[in-house]
Amino acid sequence: MVIRRINPSILTCSTPFLRFGRIKIGGRGTIVKLSSGALAVFSPVALTTAVKESMQTELGSTNIKYITALDQEHHIFLESWHKEWPEAKIIAPESLPSYRDKQGYFKLPESAWKLFKKADKEKLSVDEEFDRDFAAEFVDVHPNKELVFWHRPTKTLIEADLLFNLPAIEQHSRTDVDPTTGILTKIMNGVNSTKGAATWQKRFLWYGASASDRPNFNQSIARIDKWDFDTIIPCHGDVIESGGKGIFQKVFSWHLDALKKSS
Repeated sequence: MVIRRINPSILTCSTPFLRFGRIKIGGRGTIVKLSSGALAVFSPVALTTAVKESMQTELGSTNIKYITALDQEHHIFLESWHKEWPEAKIIAPESLPSYRDKQGYFKLPESAWKLFKKADKEKLSVDEEFDRDFAAEFVDVHPNKELVFWHRPTKTLIEADLLFNLPAIEQHSRTDVDPTTGILTKIMNGVNSTKGAATWQKRFLWYGASASDRPNFNQSIARIDKWDFDTIIPCHGDVIESGGKGIFQKVFSWHLDALKKSS
C-alpha cells in the first residue's frame, strides 16, 4: 500500500488490485479530514496498522464518522471499518444492502446506513457536518450505481468507477508487477485512459455505462460539471492532481454536448 497525503486534508491509500485476478487496475481508499475535525473514508481499503497510524500522523485524528461505499462494488472492507468505528454512518447507494446480502457478506445494522436513493438525487444530504464540506451526485444509471463527491475546501472530486485514469502506476509501485503489461491489462488501459482524445473511454461511457438512460446520465454529469474542482481522485489509476476539471470535461464531452443540444 502507498499511503500519501494529497493535501493537508486528504490521505490516499493506494493498493495493487487485479480484476478477475488478471487485469491490473489497482484500488484506492481516500480519507478526508472535515472542517469539524472528524474523518470520512471513501471506498475503504484494508484497515491496517499503517493506515491507522498515518491517519493520526498525517491528519491528526482517527475519529472516523463516515464510511462511504462509492458504489456497489466498493464495499468489501465496510465490515472491518464499521467494527472499528461502530458509531460511524455508512453512506452507500440504495442497492448495496441487498447486493451484499445476495453475496453473503456480513449484515451491517440497518441503523448505520445512510442510503442515497434515486428519488432523492437532486437533494442528496447526509447531515449538517458532512454537507458543510461535501456535495454529492448519485449516478444511478451507471451499472455500478456511482456516488461522486466534491470536497469543496480542497476543490477535489472523489469517485470510484465513473472515470478511470489507467494505467495504475502508483497503485502497483511497491510491487514487482508492471501495470502496463499483459494483453487484458493493455486493453483495459487503452479503453480507460484519459490521455489524448480519450476516445475509447468516451465510447465506453456513451455506448456502455450510460446506455440504459442516457438523458438521466447526462443530467448527472452536468451537475458534477458545475462543481469547482481541480483534483480528481479515482479508485482505479493515478490521481489527477491538477487540471482535473478539463480532463473531466474532455472525457464526458459527448454527454455535455448532447445535453446542450437537447436544451
